[in-house]
Amino acid sequence: MRSQRINLAKWFYFGMHIKRWLLLVLIGVTIMGLGFGYILREVYTNYTFPGWVGDLTLQFLPRLVRAALFLFVASSIILFSVWKLNTSLLAAFRRTDEGLVDAIFRYRYQARGPKVVAIGGGTGLPVLLRGLKELTSNLTAIVTVGDDGGSSGVLRRELGVLPPGDLRNCIAALAEAEPLMTRLFQYRFDEGEGLAGHSFGNLFLAAMAGITGNFEEAVRETSRVLAVRGLILPSTLSHVTVHARTEDEQEISGESAITMEGTKIKEVFLEPANVQANPETIRAILEADLVVVGPGSLLTSVLPNMLVDGIRQALAITQATKVYVCNVATQHGETDDFSVSDHFEKLVQHVGPSLFDYILANDNVLGPLPEAWHSEPVKVDSSLVDGARVITADVISEKNRYYHDSGKLATAIMRIYNGRNQIEAADELAAARAAR
Repeated sequence: MRSQRINLAKWFYFGMHIKRWLLLVLIGVTIMGLGFGYILREVYTNYTFPGWVGDLTLQFLPRLVRAALFLFVASSIILFSVWKLNTSLLAAFRRTDEGLVDAIFRYRYQARGPKVVAIGGGTGLPVLLRGLKELTSNLTAIVTVGDDGGSSGVLRRELGVLPPGDLRNCIAALAEAEPLMTRLFQYRFDEGEGLAGHSFGNLFLAAMAGITGNFEEAVRETSRVLAVRGLILPSTLSHVTVHARTEDEQEISGESAITMEGTKIKEVFLEPANVQANPETIRAILEADLVVVGPGSLLTSVLPNMLVDGIRQALAITQATKVYVCNVATQHGETDDFSVSDHFEKLVQHVGPSLFDYILANDNVLGPLPEAWHSEPVKVDSSLVDGARVITADVISEKNRYYHDSGKLATAIMRIYNGRNQIEAADELAAARAAR
């Protein structure tokens, strides 16, 4: 019954936004029919037809019956033609398991969603994007370009392109192309001299950069080819190297080295220090309704974006609602023994205070992680950190309880955005009561 009501609502929504154009088509056909009618009347009155023409045109029936019959046949043909036309036009854009009305309803619903900017990298950002793309089409991903390991590192050193790995993952997450194309883009070669370890998507982006002469244009054209829903932007168009300083004042150079070192990190910084942000990222942040930072490796995926000059300033100026998504588990060598407040305080240490409105943390914890992970669930230890309200929700995947679930995470974020006025009102009321 509930699914029937949902389908009825979709049909109503579909009809409300399509019927005006069907009506316009009908008016045009009617006017054209009147023109043909005048021509036929002129021929009918000035020419004597054979007797079989009268039978063919149903002259033996009353005129009103003939009119109704012709109107019914004409309407059926027109509606069928319009339906098949829309089906053909949308076939390239809708999912294979989705009906036409569902596709149109989804498109119109998502087009009215808020302007969301998601900032991060690694495996966390694609997880977030997969969920958000179902709720809004006004989506921009700002992706770190500090990766220097694996296939991305090799292409970066040998071809001089920005590391494509994190951008490739985001393109795959937002792609609306056939699933086979997405799998092809993520395919990694296991063997072959010079090919082993490279993913097809990384090579594709590198080749596209060579063709277009510009890596940013390569990302844009690749997104167009794969029908990406949203905009994907590198945080900077310059080459940067992520450095870290440990608690014992040792300096580590390179994102991959930081991860492999496994020691406690005091701070991270970029080289060069004054690297400028991609201008489009600044524009996206300033025009956003909602900015989401994380999830992902705090020191090697999240902070490298935030340390780019211009992005911090844009976050301070924008009127958007700003949410930091805390990881569900600690990461060995980066956030050992960190709680939610520890994660956020490390972020504040690097980018400054009072930038965020909310912190989203997981509250579905079922004990320690396997020893091989060298990790543990992140504990919620506060309700307010640096002025940011801590909001908890079940956001973990049931298949892999050490990662976020795309759908749960996106729903929790949009719940915060849609209920922000109520949350603020409740906080003000609680503060007023505490002051009495």
